[in-house]
Amino acid sequence: MPRSKTAAVDRSKTPGADFLQLHVDQAPAGGLSEWLAQRLRLAIADGRLPVGSRLPATRTLAAELRVSRGVITEAYQRLSEDGHVAGRGRSGTIVVAAPARTAPASPPARDETPSPDSLFEAAPGADVFDSFRAMPARIDLSPGTPDLAAFPRAAWLRAEHAALGELSSAGFGYGDPRGTTALRSAVATWLARTRGILVDPSEVLIVAGTAQALTLVAQVLHSSGIREVAVEDPGSLGARQHLNSQRVGTPPIPVDADGLRVEHLRTAGSPAVLLTPAHQFPTGVVLSGERRRELMRWAADGGLIVEDDYDAEHRYDRPPVPALRSMLAEEVIYAGSISKLLAPALRVGWVLAPERYRDDLVDAKRYADLGNAVLPQLTLARLVESGVLERHLRQLRRRHRQRRDAMVDAIRAHLPGAEVHGAAAGLHLLITFDAGFSDADLAFAALGHGVKVQPLSWHGQRPHRPGLVLGYAARTTTEIGDGVAAVGEALRRLL
Repeated sequence: MPRSKTAAVDRSKTPGADFLQLHVDQAPAGGLSEWLAQRLRLAIADGRLPVGSRLPATRTLAAELRVSRGVITEAYQRLSEDGHVAGRGRSGTIVVAAPARTAPASPPARDETPSPDSLFEAAPGADVFDSFRAMPARIDLSPGTPDLAAFPRAAWLRAEHAALGELSSAGFGYGDPRGTTALRSAVATWLARTRGILVDPSEVLIVAGTAQALTLVAQVLHSSGIREVAVEDPGSLGARQHLNSQRVGTPPIPVDADGLRVEHLRTAGSPAVLLTPAHQFPTGVVLSGERRRELMRWAADGGLIVEDDYDAEHRYDRPPVPALRSMLAEEVIYAGSISKLLAPALRVGWVLAPERYRDDLVDAKRYADLGNAVLPQLTLARLVESGVLERHLRQLRRRHRQRRDAMVDAIRAHLPGAEVHGAAAGLHLLITFDAGFSDADLAFAALGHGVKVQPLSWHGQRPHRPGLVLGYAARTTTEIGDGVAAVGEALRRLL
């Protein structure tokens, strides 16, 4: 949109407003709107402008600051584009979402927060993601998180209130370790509508996210004699860690532009493989039709596929890709979750398994925790059945697309030597470089500039070009631009 011209200011009169103690003499010359927008962002972030509060009318604030009304309107528009405020007609401009706080989330299980150099100087350990989350930063471009500010709080509260009102006294007791009937039915409906999977609700196992799904699957496979699950390379470090935690080996299988190289899988001789076929992590490639056919022939020869369908619903510039589970019911263990649709904090996911593994997985879930909490399951079921989740997904796609575009533009501007991968779908981009440097060193340098990024080398078992995995969905367009610019500065200093 066109930006308004900044009005001239007579600084000798030091105009100001009681609202947030704003004084235009503190603004840089020629940048009043951006200065005001930044001051408002800071006030929203630190709680001085909580969600639900109303901003002053543009005419009123312009008069107090003695600037043109266009300056105030432009600042409010920038906040609206970032998703922090929204116009509510006669109610004015309302704060609707706060920026993610950059303070450490929760300290790692040790006496002190680890230093950045210790995090990046060695191979990542079991606690690498806990330590990484605990690192303070201005802007977090870590992958794997949707737009958390868009969480449908009001709809969740309404659904939870309704579920609570209908829950019998007996419902507060121990439930079915497989999950509530309501949620298993809702998940079956959701998968049929969005992923082409036809499954009976009795076959759905509710778990605490994909992380628990992979841990339980690894436990059951190990007990059945499968001691290796081949993985994509590069591929998710977190997924590999969950398999390794149950003493299951994870030999790497290379990935190219068509996805997993099935001929290498045959050569490796592993009895099972973990895949992200709809949107490979972290490269973003889609398993091609020919590779799917090769994989189906491999599975027909006795191979087992574990399908991690972690973010297939988020697509922007390509048609949907069917889940492998929709074609190979008895050769695929399928895992999905709500983490990339609503929020990781809900810890709700699901597993569909071939009949020969189903009872063992239910037993493993039972002995792990007796089943997920009932009230969140009933609430989520209502969101699915009412259509709220589907509408929320459509909204997320629009916002995520805008942020994806902002990150691509920022990379072109500040990292012109980077190659962008996986832009057509998902919540992250992979960028790779030809320059001979360590991506761990670049991630370390970026953290020194206040920006968190994950090096590609964390997610590879074999040598790869240096690269970064950059999440965009949870950040505003302004944060994305500032964050990528900081990475660009860190790279220039590194080289």
